[in-house]
Amino acid sequence: MTTASGMRDLAHRLLTYEAGAGKTSEQVESPPLCVYEKLRQSLSTFAGVAAFESLAFRALVQAKSEAPSLWAVQVVAGGYLKGFGEFDPQINMEMDLASDGGIILIARLLALLLIFLGEDLTLSLLRNTWPDATFDDCSSGNGRKA
Repeated sequence: MTTASGMRDLAHRLLTYEAGAGKTSEQVESPPLCVYEKLRQSLSTFAGVAAFESLAFRALVQAKSEAPSLWAVQVVAGGYLKGFGEFDPQINMEMDLASDGGIILIARLLALLLIFLGEDLTLSLLRNTWPDATFDDCSSGNGRKA
């Protein structure tokens, strides 16, 4: 989990989980926004809104260098995202950009959590936020339920 590709893989797994969850219920937000909102709620409770805003802002700045589709996105009061996911769903190319930008943003946010909280606490927060999701054990790669 300590590599950039590991963070991107973990972000992709979270997005895939949320996309699957959206098929069983009426999902009005995109999977990247659902993942971001769950992280925002969980981390704001754990560390406070100001701490989450700071991490989210830094993650967004880092992600913008890789995903031009994120240049219009802003972190506003409360850690909410403004300007994300406002693409026309009929245009596949723009949805791909939003999805790629979403993966990159979530991966950057997870990487910052790993830096500041460490692997054990980061995985614990993810397990608490997605109790029914399975993740590979990022330390050993043995595929057990996280």
